[in-house]
Amino acid sequence: MRVPYSWLGEMIELPSDPADLVAEFIRTGTEVESVDTVGESFDHVVTAQVVSKEPHPDSDHMWVTKVDVGEFNLGEDGAPAPLQIVCGAQNFNEGDHIVTALIGAELPGGVKIKKSKLRGVVSFGMNCSARELGLSGDHSGIMILPPDAPVGVPFAQYQGTSETVLDCEITPNRPDCLSMVGMAREVGAIYDRDYHVEYPQIKEEVGRPTADEISVAFDGEGMCSRYVARIVRNVKVGPSPDWMVQRLNALGIRPHNNIVDITNYVMMLTGQPLHAFDLSTFAERDGKRSVVVRAAREGETFTTLDGVERTLSEGMSLITDGERPVALAGVMGGMDSEIEDDTVDVMVESACFDAGRTSHTSRDLSLISDASIRFERQVDETGCVDVANITCALIEELAGGEVAPGYVDLYPAPKQQPELTLRLARVHAICGADIDPEFIERALTRLGCTVSRADGEDEQVFRVVPPSFRPDLPREIDLIEEILRLWGMDRVEATIPAAKNHIGGLTREQHLTRKIGQILRACGLNETTTFAFAAADDLKKIGMSEEGRGLPVVLMDPLIAEQAEMRRSLLPGLLRSVAYNEAHGTANVQLYEIGRLFHGRENASKPKENVSVAGVLSGAMGDVTWNQKFAPLRFFDGKGVVEELLAQLRVEKVRFRPAEGEGYAFLQPGRGAEVLSGGTVLGWVGEIHPDAREAMDIDLPVVAFELNFEALLRGARNQEAYHEFSSFPSVEHDLAIVVDEGVTCEDLERRIVSAGGKLLSDVRLFDVYRDPVRVGEGKKSMAFALTYRSDDHTLTSEEVERAHSKLVAKVCKATGGEVRS
Repeated sequence: MRVPYSWLGEMIELPSDPADLVAEFIRTGTEVESVDTVGESFDHVVTAQVVSKEPHPDSDHMWVTKVDVGEFNLGEDGAPAPLQIVCGAQNFNEGDHIVTALIGAELPGGVKIKKSKLRGVVSFGMNCSARELGLSGDHSGIMILPPDAPVGVPFAQYQGTSETVLDCEITPNRPDCLSMVGMAREVGAIYDRDYHVEYPQIKEEVGRPTADEISVAFDGEGMCSRYVARIVRNVKVGPSPDWMVQRLNALGIRPHNNIVDITNYVMMLTGQPLHAFDLSTFAERDGKRSVVVRAAREGETFTTLDGVERTLSEGMSLITDGERPVALAGVMGGMDSEIEDDTVDVMVESACFDAGRTSHTSRDLSLISDASIRFERQVDETGCVDVANITCALIEELAGGEVAPGYVDLYPAPKQQPELTLRLARVHAICGADIDPEFIERALTRLGCTVSRADGEDEQVFRVVPPSFRPDLPREIDLIEEILRLWGMDRVEATIPAAKNHIGGLTREQHLTRKIGQILRACGLNETTTFAFAAADDLKKIGMSEEGRGLPVVLMDPLIAEQAEMRRSLLPGLLRSVAYNEAHGTANVQLYEIGRLFHGRENASKPKENVSVAGVLSGAMGDVTWNQKFAPLRFFDGKGVVEELLAQLRVEKVRFRPAEGEGYAFLQPGRGAEVLSGGTVLGWVGEIHPDAREAMDIDLPVVAFELNFEALLRGARNQEAYHEFSSFPSVEHDLAIVVDEGVTCEDLERRIVSAGGKLLSDVRLFDVYRDPVRVGEGKKSMAFALTYRSDDHTLTSEEVERAHSKLVAKVCKATGGEVRS
């Protein structure tokens, strides 16, 4: 929300230095992104004089002019000379003093001036109209300055006017602050001052009553809570007055014509979006015109004001004339019903459309407007009539319109504000400060609440009715938050929490969380935090099964249409981070996250929550150097990270088994494994399937893992059992055993360890060999280095041979293998 300082100052007394107000805004929860100066930003715009004016050789309405811009004169060859500028205006002559935008200038509305060629003639700038400079709505010709105006002076210096504008970031729960009146009310609450706004009044109502010409109906529920329509006849469409154009430019809105500008102006003044329709575009049936709000049909098309034909879905709302759509409700009007220069009669719409439908519509169509931003944050439906009257009064004043008597107001369920009980003792307990009751009453009153005191037997109580424009104040705790926000959280004295016989410290869960982070960072991964919200098709998109993950937890009012559910896996969010980094030139990405997952359950009021530990590794661990080639991370790199994590946590009986079946369709076959501790599944690790990577727009291979935090918590050990080092020598033996392809290394190792008994101290795979001729079709030879050692004596060759022979016999029998000769 852009807030012109001078306009705000007309409503309420402000500090002389805007920085003081900025500091107060930030203190009370309104971030100020920047403080801009409008009017001094005319960079590369100067005063000039027309030296010559010749007809364009290839146009009957354009002129080739030579313009003197003083020290800025520069010809095509770089030598000092008047600028050649092609101009289409007709209202100037040789010798006139004008305003010229040089190459490199950026005018209001984002118009950038470049060297151009118009019908074969090069133009080195632009002669500007008042509208192009954002000074008025007049675009009938270029701006003519007085004859004594200097030449070659920066226009900002010549104009001598500027406007300070605060660019405020309004949180989604404060729709009331998306208006100048709302910001004035906020300033009044901060400084405990009165604000004053003079609204224009309708002077006279003439002609046929609105209700005799228009009918309004809702075809379906849940689309619109209130719809007010008024008619203004015999308007004269033209440029808006300078004061309105300057205010709209300061607000970042480009002027169009007086009717459209009035609706935008009133929206920014009151926070209520409006729309002006050309009444003649509504079909007349039996002497009356209809306005029907209905749901769009699946696949229905509609051309919006920006000239784009859009395909609609059933969840969207339309305003129609009974048959033909004329506007996308709450978002944007249509091309066929817009205000044109020849418009005579205008219908003013002041309505309150459903917040959820508006949000989904604007985001599904990628069509965000000032109106949709306000509707999706909830608009005060009780003010629809007053805002329509203000709009009609301005049209009457600035466009010479004749306001029709009365209005049509369809309001099926009038809104009633609840009365809340606010306990003084509760305020003190929550805030941790003895806030004066007088301050509480004044602060809430300044915010628009109706406040009365009702002292109870044991405590002082306030009866508070929140204003209709504050939908974020439905509970007592919300009122307390407002009180503390205005009183100042910085004024609350820091105290030690009251507790007896209690020693502070981290819980085991907190210790484990920190330790996991330390281990993963030591492995080269960086911590990240992704959104707890997810798209409805996140799991399906990467081929991850929903089995065992519960029901999706759907948000009733998501902030972003693409994030309408709570996440059930950390993997999609981490893959998005990989895709984002890769798209921005960062190929080596190693990230981990410890986050909460949400699993819905049937007939349960709350979802089940659990914590997950996940990581992704893409690219390489280091940069490419003269002696280090690019080595993409693969399955065993991820498996090594998981093994190191579990080893550091002292999780016992860790083993891996192939991740197979539909449940692991998101992993590349043969390159994924389940992680177990004994019989408990801890999670999985593996390379992401190419189809899943393609769905997430990732080119490089990605290794990922996801482990259950609760299972890690149960399996982790604070201490490891002590094993004394043997002082006796070891004996090494190699064993090459031929087995079927389906026998895994992990299975063989377990069987070797089991058969080796106490004398076998270490097993290490050092070779895998395949050859259809020497080993056999569908067979492989796996060679292990076995270490035998005793803790209490030196082994003899007979002991080792006996133990080794027994081991070989047991392993071959259990696996169906044979010793390779």
